[in-house]
Amino acid sequence: MPGLCKKVLLLVLTLTAYRGDAEDLPPPQLPPDQLVREVVYNEMHDHQQHGYWRYWIARRVQNETMLEQQVETAGGPITVVTFANGRPLNGTARQQEQARLSRLLTSPQEQARHLRQYGQDEARVGKILTLLPDAFLFEFDGQEKGCYRLRFRPNPSYPAHSTEERVFHAMTGTVWVDARYKRLAGLEGRISENVDFGFGLLGRLYKGGWFRLERVRVSATDWKTERLEMHMNIRALLLTSFSRETSEIRGGFTPVPAGMSVAQGIALLEQAQSAQTTSGTLPAPASFEQPGCAFAFNP
Repeated sequence: MPGLCKKVLLLVLTLTAYRGDAEDLPPPQLPPDQLVREVVYNEMHDHQQHGYWRYWIARRVQNETMLEQQVETAGGPITVVTFANGRPLNGTARQQEQARLSRLLTSPQEQARHLRQYGQDEARVGKILTLLPDAFLFEFDGQEKGCYRLRFRPNPSYPAHSTEERVFHAMTGTVWVDARYKRLAGLEGRISENVDFGFGLLGRLYKGGWFRLERVRVSATDWKTERLEMHMNIRALLLTSFSRETSEIRGGFTPVPAGMSVAQGIALLEQAQSAQTTSGTLPAPASFEQPGCAFAFNP
């Protein structure tokens, strides 16, 4: 059920974070639900003023790893794969990547589809984020790394209807709110009950799946996902059960001119791809196994 996996991943990628430095914080001045509402406002407001960035993504899906270069443009983010399973792409794979970028570069229809998909994803993420204060009940659970730590659980009076809302509402876990900026600084969540689709006939997201993430502050208003890990067990159409395991590490965040065109973005990626292939540099694949979070996650 690839669509469901993408929706779950989008829910996770919604949340932003920054690791603060202060250890001793004054008691929070707001009740937890009001604090979360202000955090959501800040996230939505600052996201509307975001800058544009280029960075690499070291991704592992199941047992496959890849290294990608990504640049944000006015036409949506553009990505090119440079390494697969620790090695530069072979000739066939390079040709496939070049053909994909060429279609995007030369086809107005493909560019419109790409931008439309990006806009739909952004709208879905924004909608889910605004539901956060109403879909959960929050309580303070101490402070850590310059952040207030809050536990959350589903609000039993919240009416979840859509697929995204039902998956979202089935989670319990912990959020870390940066005390200085009132931004989400870390998140861990666990599916607390099975989520059935079509009364279980179309599929099921099993209880016990979990995710965790952390992000890094890269400018006055921009936070970027730095680490993400997700483990979900899914059954589709009664017959197929599989485990979806995804890990991502992102880095090398470099600002690029605002509103770059698709053509400019592809040209920049091709330069980065050529430089990386020539140098053979791969951002430490062993990092997938290293604890990188500033918080005490409990998967």
